[in-house]
Amino acid sequence: MRYVSTRGRAPVLGFEDVLLAGLARDGGLYVPESWPKLDPATLKGFAGRPYHDVAAAVMRPFLGGAVDDKTFDTMVREAYATFDHAAVAPLVQLGPNDWVLELFHGPTLAFKDFALQLLGRLLDHTLERRRRRATVVGATSGDTGAAAIEACRGKDAIDVFILHPEGRISQVQRRQMTTVPDANVHNIAVQGTFDDCQALVKAMFNDLAFRDALNLSAVNSINWARVMAQIVYYVTAAVALGAPDRAIAFSVPTGNFGDVFAGYGAKQMGLPVAKLLVATNRNDIVARFFDSGTYRAGKVEATMSPSMDIQVSSNFERLLFDLCGRDGAAVDAYMSEFAAKAEYRVGDNQLAQARPVFDAARINEPETAKTIARVLAETGWLPDPHTAVGLAAAKMKRGDPSVPMVTLATAHAAKFPDAVERATGIRPQLPPRLADLGRRPERCERLLNDVAQVKAYIRANSRVAAGVH
Repeated sequence: MRYVSTRGRAPVLGFEDVLLAGLARDGGLYVPESWPKLDPATLKGFAGRPYHDVAAAVMRPFLGGAVDDKTFDTMVREAYATFDHAAVAPLVQLGPNDWVLELFHGPTLAFKDFALQLLGRLLDHTLERRRRRATVVGATSGDTGAAAIEACRGKDAIDVFILHPEGRISQVQRRQMTTVPDANVHNIAVQGTFDDCQALVKAMFNDLAFRDALNLSAVNSINWARVMAQIVYYVTAAVALGAPDRAIAFSVPTGNFGDVFAGYGAKQMGLPVAKLLVATNRNDIVARFFDSGTYRAGKVEATMSPSMDIQVSSNFERLLFDLCGRDGAAVDAYMSEFAAKAEYRVGDNQLAQARPVFDAARINEPETAKTIARVLAETGWLPDPHTAVGLAAAKMKRGDPSVPMVTLATAHAAKFPDAVERATGIRPQLPPRLADLGRRPERCERLLNDVAQVKAYIRANSRVAAGVH
């Protein structure tokens, strides 16, 4: 298995090099040179098997032999043993042919744990084998940071620096990051938006001298391994509901487009996906694209679903690459135009390729709150605000009632207690292992939205920069 950059000017790499690189050196994102396939017999064979068995089988082709089967099987088993539910990603039925896929049973109560519990192990294994140390840098709109820190904390070969937008994530999200005491964990509160944090990370990766000096690696969904691991739960959910003999539709709360791109990856591998419904809050750049073919950044607006408060969806470039016929030069031209004008428009033929697979819906704040209350009253199941956006979109764009609709439940309601309490009058409680989160001491550095200042902080605190081996 080889990987190519979406912009066509970076070296073609194998899995381990893509894992360590994160962002390609030409500013693009890595994608498989070709998609491995899951035939109907293989999909049927997944029925009833433990999650970790299916996960290892689905992901193994992407490794291209970089990790031996026994070692990889052990990593996968250990990654999902950290989850609180025996099914790992259980389905819950909310109505006739309507389901939620609970993706919040991991250590940090969000879907990011599915990828990052494995990514941390893969990074540690690869660095140890190569006798290297890495400086992991990431931006978070709330959930990635906690999951990345949980995956990387205490790892001797890794220092992890996570940027979050100050005051724009929930208190639980912040404390899940800032109360981790391990010395290799560094939290940075940036005075700006998530898009600012993401731009800082990309600027650091695009400074090749800085990148090489500190051995930068990424945990954001720009890292291919993140997308690879998220493909799995689309497969397990679809098989449980009758795939490959029937097609399944998915409603996906969407910010950075990585989770929904994983669904697209599952479809490319042969999973019968009837529709991928892109569910956004009022930060709706992706929904507007599927309506018009124009990708135009707006101003980030704060909402009750803060992990989706994004106006530049990094992973969308991976889809754009396919819509352009995998022409890296065409993608490079679009991204240069976007850098200059904060927008680009694709041709009608490219938009026509996307529409049979994708639909989109924008959900406003009152509708999100109303959905939290409605779903609780009708079913007894309590969604967080991000999942509520997905559920509202699924109701709005339901389509054929004979096709199962699965909404991805991306976070536990207790991560957003204020929003849920305002909507329902009920304040969801954290699991016992996190019950004292509000009393744990915090540790965080406040920095300006300034790449030089952020670089200086990372350089001063990275053991790679200090020459520690």
